[in-house]
Amino acid sequence: MGTVLDTDERWRIIDRERASLADLLEGLSPEEWDTCTRCGDWRVRDVAAHLTVAARFSYGTVLREYLRARGDLDRMIHDSAVREGDRPVDEIVGHLRSIIGSRRLAPTTTPREPLLDLLVHGQDIALALGRRREMPPEAARDAADRVWTMRFPPRPWPLPKARLVATDIEWARGTGEEVRGPIAALLLLLTGRAYAAVPHLSGEVRSLLP
Repeated sequence: MGTVLDTDERWRIIDRERASLADLLEGLSPEEWDTCTRCGDWRVRDVAAHLTVAARFSYGTVLREYLRARGDLDRMIHDSAVREGDRPVDEIVGHLRSIIGSRRLAPTTTPREPLLDLLVHGQDIALALGRRREMPPEAARDAADRVWTMRFPPRPWPLPKARLVATDIEWARGTGEEVRGPIAALLLLLTGRAYAAVPHLSGEVRSLLP
């Protein structure tokens, strides 16, 4: 439903998101860098660092990190972000700027994964800081479709038992009571961030909250 992004357009959006997020991060105070997000125990600095890892780590480094985490992929992702997040903040921003234009991907992934990661984690950072960060509707729709069809890695969030309908772009999925809202809010809902999504949605939203 709607126009599907091609690979080149996905990469162009990824580059724009990396650049705009680096701009936001450059203006943060030391206290803001250490602000807790709602991504587990990750601080803003950890989330930002996580977004640079896939494009920077060689396959050999990824393998070493995987072995260091004793074969636990979630632990590897968590621990590598925290270690990278302890770097000086100007280094984290520098890493983010250095991967603008990079087409390196983590093993088994496509450009849809870094796009999804940037959109959602960019919101995690903005929400933790009380900032507003716009999300391109076409990119959010592409990311929402990726979450909806996710099989590997397994989707960590259950799909809402509702008919989701975007109000700002052509997109609808699911069955049940209708829930309507901007595609950015629906993407946050699909990625387990109902607390941020529900204020922007209408319809049968009570069942969406934990």
